[in-house]
Amino acid sequence: MTKLSQNLLDRFLFRDKGIVPSKKLVIFLSITAGILLIGSFFGLSFVFILLILIIVLLGSVSDLMFSAKKEQLTFTRTIEEKIERGLSYRVSITIETISSHWMKMEFIDGLPQSFVRPFPIHGVLSSEKTTVIYETTAPVRGDYTLSYLFVRYESKFGLWKKQIKVPLEHKVKVIPDMTETKRYLESAQRYLLYEGSMTRKHRSGAGEFSKIRNYVVGDDPRLINWRQTAKLQEVMSNEYEPEHGKYITILVDCGRMMGAELKKGNRLEKSLEAALTVTAAALNKGDYVAVIAFSKDVKVFVPPGKGMAHFQTILHAIYDVQVDAAESNYGEILRYLELVQKKRSFLLLFSDVRTFLHEESALHYLMRLRKRHLFLMIGVEDETLLERVSDDPTTVHDAMIKTIAQQQWLVKKRGKAKWEKQGLHLVEAKEERLATIAVSSYINIINRGLL
Repeated sequence: MTKLSQNLLDRFLFRDKGIVPSKKLVIFLSITAGILLIGSFFGLSFVFILLILIIVLLGSVSDLMFSAKKEQLTFTRTIEEKIERGLSYRVSITIETISSHWMKMEFIDGLPQSFVRPFPIHGVLSSEKTTVIYETTAPVRGDYTLSYLFVRYESKFGLWKKQIKVPLEHKVKVIPDMTETKRYLESAQRYLLYEGSMTRKHRSGAGEFSKIRNYVVGDDPRLINWRQTAKLQEVMSNEYEPEHGKYITILVDCGRMMGAELKKGNRLEKSLEAALTVTAAALNKGDYVAVIAFSKDVKVFVPPGKGMAHFQTILHAIYDVQVDAAESNYGEILRYLELVQKKRSFLLLFSDVRTFLHEESALHYLMRLRKRHLFLMIGVEDETLLERVSDDPTTVHDAMIKTIAQQQWLVKKRGKAKWEKQGLHLVEAKEERLATIAVSSYINIINRGLL
């Protein structure tokens, strides 16, 4: 394909600047040509027909003289710099003009192919300033650049359309869905209530002293502060809360098995969302959080830090990690963890349980880490396997599938029991409850004072 033909193709496909005929002009020329063709059977000469067609075309071209010039139009795009994966966001295009011409417009924004693209967008420029709004969704995390805006607008009589390519560069970051994190920060108690966890529940008198308050029915009598009771002549009680400043290390597996598709996204997407929710919960309570993302080697390491400002550091570090084609090397990561995390910490690993159980080399390192750290591995439940196990087979083929599924389920169950005998706990959760169970596990560890 020559450069000229490629440019013409791009022009008609709304990908380049130039001038294209409108549907109105094509219909008008078709009708005119049809009439002249019929007239040729009644004696109209070929020269006369050609002359009429040339006059019509020249007359239509004069319509372009009354259309707005490119220099008379100014375009501005407004879009969020950070958008969350899978959520709908509004993008606005503002058009300003010094031309007095009323005109119809079409827009195709230069969104990446992975974005939802509701184009072309139609609008009418009837004043000096007009705003057109559309919605888009980004299903894939990462960094993206929006470079151009493609615009078509009609001439005064609508016979031709001018097409321009407007350079409008915007950098957009697509981060994980933060819905679960926002729900927790809005109300931690309500978020965890249906899971059966109560934030900062603690043993009587354990933890840091918080404040002295009036005694209420149900308080432990052993917490009565007799000195303040005698001074104020009313019963006062001490209130305690778990100690702050604990260390939480979150490990996110990015190996091949984490790319398994779920109802919404894949295992890695759900693990990142849950990891960020636990991060927000821990930082909000004054604890230190470190994050490691890995596959066959370490992809991201964020050293321990505290305060909600550290949440942004972690988010910027892991928002664009992707699934690798390689298998995860748990032994290498746990050996690396021994070097970088010297203080006693709660190790929370997001991975695939079945893959993890087959890594015998990891058990050796975990037994050494267990002497200093607490360990919990959490993964997404294999709903397909559970459905096969609970099926009621009606054919021999279905019975064989159920038998194999039961075998896999028993192998996993025995493997989990083997690890738990060593004090290493593995938990599986439904994808929609992964974040809740992860936060509940963290709260439970803190409430029991195990760190």
